[in-house]
Amino acid sequence: MMNTQEHQPRRTPFDFAQGRLRFTKETGVAWHSFVLLRVLCGYFVLSCVMLSAQTSRKLAPKQLPPSAFKLISIKVTGTRRYKPEDVIAAAGLELQQTVSEEDFKKAVRGLGQTGAFSNVGYSFQYSPEGTQLELQVQDAERFVPVRFDNLVWFSDQELFDRLHAQVPLFQGQLPVTGDLADQVSNALQAMLIARNVQGQADYLRSAKEDGPIEEFIFRVTGPQIEIGKIAFAGAGAAELPLLEVAARRLEGADFVRSLLRAQEDKRFLPVYIQLGYLKATLGDPQAKVVQDSPDETTVDITIPVDPGRQYKLASLDLAGNKLFPTETLRALMHADLNQPVNGIQMDADIEALKKAYGTRGYMAAGVQSNPEIDDANATVKYRLQINEGEVYAMGDLDIRGLDVRTTARLQTDWLLRGGEPYDSGYPKRFLAREDKDSSLLAEWTVSVHESVNRDEKTVDVSLRFDPKPR
Repeated sequence: MMNTQEHQPRRTPFDFAQGRLRFTKETGVAWHSFVLLRVLCGYFVLSCVMLSAQTSRKLAPKQLPPSAFKLISIKVTGTRRYKPEDVIAAAGLELQQTVSEEDFKKAVRGLGQTGAFSNVGYSFQYSPEGTQLELQVQDAERFVPVRFDNLVWFSDQELFDRLHAQVPLFQGQLPVTGDLADQVSNALQAMLIARNVQGQADYLRSAKEDGPIEEFIFRVTGPQIEIGKIAFAGAGAAELPLLEVAARRLEGADFVRSLLRAQEDKRFLPVYIQLGYLKATLGDPQAKVVQDSPDETTVDITIPVDPGRQYKLASLDLAGNKLFPTETLRALMHADLNQPVNGIQMDADIEALKKAYGTRGYMAAGVQSNPEIDDANATVKYRLQINEGEVYAMGDLDIRGLDVRTTARLQTDWLLRGGEPYDSGYPKRFLAREDKDSSLLAEWTVSVHESVNRDEKTVDVSLRFDPKPR
């Protein structure tokens, strides 16, 4: 809402004046609503008329010397996020400039439109020495991080420093509303133009489906940015060859930091996990321009690596199993005591346990892994809690893609009848037997789909045959 505070006369040759203009959440974020803005502007004009009438009675502006309108001090109150000098710079005010109340209103509107504050107000005082201003702000509640996806011509620190110099309220995070993100985008565009980069700076608000905004991603569109070589800072001699093999597939690909981070988790981090470095971390890829032209830019990438400690297996216990003896299940696992833990193989072995239960009809069997890491001794204890669940029966068999005669023959050959305990390994054995008898798989590609009905405790099986290309 907007409020104006009536000017109060002082018992001196000069008068004291105060005014307030506030942007609050209750206004519905004024800069996003043109209709509301017009209403507010109308109220503002009316207030100014009333204020002018009051001033003409109580103040004598012509009696004030020119020095009274020089801005001699600015005080900022209410913010915990920003330094006072950043708020003042964002307001566009400078000491010793000649000011009027219109300048203060303009400054407050600008601060409110950034979205960085939920409430902005001001007060000021004339004196023979000059004008003293106080900006009263309240920080917005939600800020989210910023990521620069492919602005490879600047380091992250250079981006932060130069953007903060041009957009004083930028601190590496942005409010989820307001135009501060647009100010950052405009500043980036100016930096690209100065660098002679033929591209357009833009951003998107990143959020999970139907979820809140989690971050702002800034990137440049237009120029092709290609990955050259990939190096791993901090990698050891044992894992470096494996990392280099995984990295070759990415050479020549487009550089987009967010996509490369996803590749880190998929291709590079497993190298460490399988060697027992269970807490290994990979940092943000750092790009260095090695070739630059108006049409194409090539960058070499350095990925920081912190492998952490290598953990050995101290113990492996299983609990909750009734159907299979512990020795039988333990034989399905490849982990050896007092050896580095292969975290990737451990996950695969847990899946093997679930498949073993599936062959007996326990389609809902679950295995919960509870690792206990001892950092002091660099060891880990695993306890696998098994929940066997109930037995599922064979449901319906659906065969698609074949002629009627062949379909009927396969349905007859299928020996797992409805109502019998389901065997998750049976479809594979069935297809192998049919291929041996009639070379069925020579001409057909088969996809197997198991539809588990948890209410009826049944499993419907669908076999889809697609002809192989000739």
